[in-house]
Amino acid sequence: MRLLRIGTRGSALALWQANFVAESLRKLHGVEVDLIRIRTSGDRLLAAPVAQVNAQMSAESGKGIFIKELEEALLAGAIDLAVHSMKDVPTETPDGLAFAAVTLREDSRDCVISRSGRALKYLPAGARVGTSSLRRQAQVRHQRGDLQVVELRGNVDTRLKKLDAGEFDAVILAAAGVNRLGFASRITQMLDPEIMLPAVGQGALGIEVRMRDPQTAQLVAPLDDSETRTCVTAERALLRELQGGCQVPLGALARIERDQLHLEAAVFSADGRDFARRDVVSPRSEARAAGERLARMLIEAGADRLLRLAGRTVG
Repeated sequence: MRLLRIGTRGSALALWQANFVAESLRKLHGVEVDLIRIRTSGDRLLAAPVAQVNAQMSAESGKGIFIKELEEALLAGAIDLAVHSMKDVPTETPDGLAFAAVTLREDSRDCVISRSGRALKYLPAGARVGTSSLRRQAQVRHQRGDLQVVELRGNVDTRLKKLDAGEFDAVILAAAGVNRLGFASRITQMLDPEIMLPAVGQGALGIEVRMRDPQTAQLVAPLDDSETRTCVTAERALLRELQGGCQVPLGALARIERDQLHLEAAVFSADGRDFARRDVVSPRSEARAAGERLARMLIEAGADRLLRLAGRTVG
């Protein structure tokens, strides 16, 4: 019986995701699976001073810091596959690697967890809202410019402990991670895309393999969800065209309705006051082209200026 080595980060959420894939592969094929924990640059930054985080993320454009070491281990043959949150995956995949599966998407939305049980709209002026994401920060400020948006880093359980300790009045997290870790009962409000567009790929898992290892790719292939892959392909094509990373205030979401792809996206200024928002509808077979077209529409609407202010060059 073949042993499959799955590379994963060591956080509770990453281990949940890796175990989900491991159990699925056991049920499908009866294979033995071993989890290999790998510490990434992003994990080390979670405990670093904010100034160091900002300096390194600027140097690396905020791209790939949570998967770089996993991909290196995969290329070196130390693991057979790696499991990633697609929102952490750069738009360019290293030569020799490919995503054999993009799993069925969990809830793509962000959520509010507040100590008072109040939704974002009803938090009192000056309330402290914690999030590490520029995308979330900008959209909170767009909705509620009277709130204090405060930097909050760490894993899901760490952020909830800081909330419970009274350091924040509310935190904003990806609902997928909250649900996967069993904290769904703590959610105060789900943030629909009209209020907050999620990150590209949020809620979806990607399973990365070596291209020269077709056997592993074949084992993983049944976990692929075609609708999720189509939506994530459109979102990532948009991101690639805009040359954005995880530290850009960009939100995007694709969905399939009646075999049509609906894609919407927005780019915000850091203070949330200025933004460009557009959407497109296309055949689902043209997902990549739809993402590229929407990116051009956003640029025409002023997204290039907003991205330059965020430290990106478009075009």
